[in-house]
Amino acid sequence: MGILKRLFGTDGIRGLVNEELTVDLVYKIGNALGRMYSGKYNKLLIARDTRNSGEMMEAALASGALSAGLNVEFCGVITTPALAYLTKSEKTLGVMISASHNPANYNGIKVLAEGFKISDDDEIDIENLILEKEPEYVPYGEIGKMASSHLKDKYIGYIVSEYELNNIPYKIAVDVGHGSTGALIDKIFGAFNLNYDVYFNEPDGLNINEKCGSTHPEVLANIIKNDGYDLGILFDGDGDRCLFIDKNGNLIDGDKLMAINALKLKKKNRLNNNLVIATIMSNLGLEKYLEKNGIRLCRTAVGDKYVLEKMLSSDARLGGEQSGHIIFLDKATTGDGIITGLETLETLLYFKQDINSLTKEIPEYPQLLKNIAVKNKKSVMENKKLKKTIEEYSALPNFRLVVRPSGTEHKIRVMAEGEDKKLVYNVVNELYEMIEEIDRY
Repeated sequence: MGILKRLFGTDGIRGLVNEELTVDLVYKIGNALGRMYSGKYNKLLIARDTRNSGEMMEAALASGALSAGLNVEFCGVITTPALAYLTKSEKTLGVMISASHNPANYNGIKVLAEGFKISDDDEIDIENLILEKEPEYVPYGEIGKMASSHLKDKYIGYIVSEYELNNIPYKIAVDVGHGSTGALIDKIFGAFNLNYDVYFNEPDGLNINEKCGSTHPEVLANIIKNDGYDLGILFDGDGDRCLFIDKNGNLIDGDKLMAINALKLKKKNRLNNNLVIATIMSNLGLEKYLEKNGIRLCRTAVGDKYVLEKMLSSDARLGGEQSGHIIFLDKATTGDGIITGLETLETLLYFKQDINSLTKEIPEYPQLLKNIAVKNKKSVMENKKLKKTIEEYSALPNFRLVVRPSGTEHKIRVMAEGEDKKLVYNVVNELYEMIEEIDRY
């Protein structure tokens, strides 16, 4: 693309509240959105998670958009995928105010249009309006109108209409991480008459993701073991990720969830091209398991954005990451934790097996990741000796090696996995030392 973005990262604009992400900046984002889109879309939907800064950001964003002639509807606390669905069904623009799995002192702005994140080109145009031009205001008679939205029920109705989950024989513990899934969970899980209890659903504005949710699975794991649950379901702060825990407290990550759901999708003719999209960090065990079941795995760079791009270009219906950000493209345009949870429960019902039985066949290859701090990522990656060594190890059977520069830090990431644990560790350590030596000169 040639132009480096200055505000937008891979997942919107994110930063420390009142330091990097200020009311002034958020107001300018709202004004820029109004200037760019007020002719194309008739309203801006604004949603937020449970952070204490959410209402402040919502007010600033709305003021900016209204001042540039864009109508605003407040959706309140809902998940990012719920907002994505609503922007698609309403054919309009939306902003999610959330910093996902980050702690409460962070917040973020994600811009969506008709179900998808806006393009890189649109992000650059918005940045230029914010950073290089003063806000512009419409005449007083053209100022946008403001309303509260009742669209949340439209999303809930859609999800409930997509599934039939009768007689699920499991006692389920659900951890919503004091996040936005908590605002939807009872209306959806309650509609299916599931036997479930919700934990960590008392948001106070400061406790989102704090020692709970998908980034702290060990907390729900203890509850499951101590209180006799059959199953646990974990969500992150803005509800786009989902992980499971078995009755013994073991984590079932995104790779394993994709594996068992891929089998069901194949049998129900929903898989399309017998193809699953994952990232370079997904375990080799997933690839081997899918291969054994006649399903191809295609890998992309790390990031749900790249997974979605590949899914759209290859017409794949299932893709995702180890983190539990999984996209069922025939149901949603983004990773939706609630959909992942319901799909997985449906899969258990379909195969008439519990999650342990279904996942025990999936091999998990030893994997080691090390990050090496370097002064010059580019010169390290171009070193001939390093390139040759990577090539030699990459040719080994049942072995996978990923050496890549970090997109955000002065680090090189080295990840290896394979059947032989000793080889995995030896290769990573050898490359670690080699990179340190190269970077020294």
